[in-house]
Amino acid sequence: MARASLKLIEALRKTADNLANGSPYQWGHMGACNCGNLAQELTKYSKAEIHAFAMRKHGDWNEQVSEYCDTSGFHIDMIISEMLQSGLSIEDLMNLEKLSDDQILLRLPKDKRHLEKNNKQHVELYMRAWADLLEEQWAEANIKIPKEELDVVKN
Repeated sequence: MARASLKLIEALRKTADNLANGSPYQWGHMGACNCGNLAQELTKYSKAEIHAFAMRKHGDWNEQVSEYCDTSGFHIDMIISEMLQSGLSIEDLMNLEKLSDDQILLRLPKDKRHLEKNNKQHVELYMRAWADLLEEQWAEANIKIPKEELDVVKN
């Protein structure tokens, strides 16, 4: 699971909002699919740039992510590097493209757990649930216990 950070949480929510407000979505387009839309938000490259970079190698996001090499010199690998530096993992990107992370799916109502990878509304739902999960993890990791309470626990 991704490393929770405010940057990643914000990017997931902004990407979901963008999709809800009409951002282009096309599952077969490397810059406008599930990962492509999130990549636009995290890297500030356009959908056209992401797609063009990806076309210099073969395969969809899953194949390109599984063959990722941070020293390849391919621009798509630099984009993937930026996404990984934002707290994502290779597995997160693969799951995002297929909307298949069990931890995220379990947060959804039972009747909404069968998501279709080529459905913009399902991508929005998945990203919002993921952002909620990461926000809870981030909050748990960043809760500060007042010194007075620590002193009580120690005694």
